Amino acid sequence: MEGYLHLENGETYKGEWLSHSLQHEVKGEIVFFTGMTGYQEVISDPSYKDQIIVFTYPLIGNYGINESHFESKKPHAAGVIIYEGSEMPSHYKSKYTFKQYLEKWNVPVLGHMDTRAIVKKIRAHGTMAAVMTQNSDPDNKKYTMVKDQKVSKVASSVIEQFGDGEQHIVVIDYGAKKSIVDCLLKRNCQVTIVPYSASIHDIHNLNPDGIVLSNGPGDPKELVHKLPVIKEMVQSYPTLGICLGHQLVALALGADTKKLAFGHRGANHPVADLERGRVFMSSQNHSYVVDEVSLHGTGLKKRFINLHDQSVEGLVHDDLLIQTVQFHPEAHPGPSDAEYVFDEFLKMTTLKKRSYINA
Repeated sequence: MEGYLHLENGETYKGEWLSHSLQHEVKGEIVFFTGMTGYQEVISDPSYKDQIIVFTYPLIGNYGINESHFESKKPHAAGVIIYEGSEMPSHYKSKYTFKQYLEKWNVPVLGHMDTRAIVKKIRAHGTMAAVMTQNSDPDNKKYTMVKDQKVSKVASSVIEQFGDGEQHIVVIDYGAKKSIVDCLLKRNCQVTIVPYSASIHDIHNLNPDGIVLSNGPGDPKELVHKLPVIKEMVQSYPTLGICLGHQLVALALGADTKKLAFGHRGANHPVADLERGRVFMSSQNHSYVVDEVSLHGTGLKKRFINLHDQSVEGLVHDDLLIQTVQFHPEAHPGPSDAEYVFDEFLKMTTLKKRSYINA
């Protein structure tokens, strides 16, 4: 059956439905992901909540879907756009095809799409509202971004505990990826995941050695009401902020954020560590960045930068025990180049001042 993608700017693209999940029109913010692999982690990443994902690599699903690489319990994308979807995955761990998994959760998939043309349009016009539909005629009245609080849709509402290691790390859940917890458990930590609505008294009662502010979807300024609590947390405990968590730390300490034209999403973004004097490839998924100009007077300074556009990729503080990263150190864009961020953070939890990098 023919299907259509209508963009906010008036463009229409025709493809074929690869799933039978579309019972109604699906709306979302259209974005693109440039990685050749990692599609299972992408569709189950809560940071993609309510977004229509265009996969730029022409063949998706060739190694199937396994039981161990999910970032959450279900997919969060509103819809998926691909060129070709493999129906014969060739990996010994594969349990489902890409199509079967998305059909199970009623996530529509449009295939045989000119994904290269769509990505070029997004790069030229920026991320925009889009509609996946069976109707070939666009209706411009439908092209509106839904301004809602996305974190509340994906974050946990209960406290969860994992591991029994030596260091107790509290993860503030804004839509945390499972692999963040896995990286901490691998380093012999006890991990407590708490809802983002937790009060500072709730955090004090847990008596953590350190705090991780997780990734999550949406505009960080949608959580402006939580900034006083975040500020008190980062002033009280060694803190690691990842992606959305990085942006929230910056906002809480007086810096500002801004939206990128089409965001950074993929497993091939080069990042420079200014303190270590090294470059590595990173995995990323975000629409917003910290405005470097706004760092003046906050005590924050950039440590990591994106070598594509020079945007801020991570911060440290002159006095507080804070480290933040815009990229995903828990992801694996090939080797695990960025996992040392977790090692530095855990070392920081044992120190009393910000001299841990070269200690």
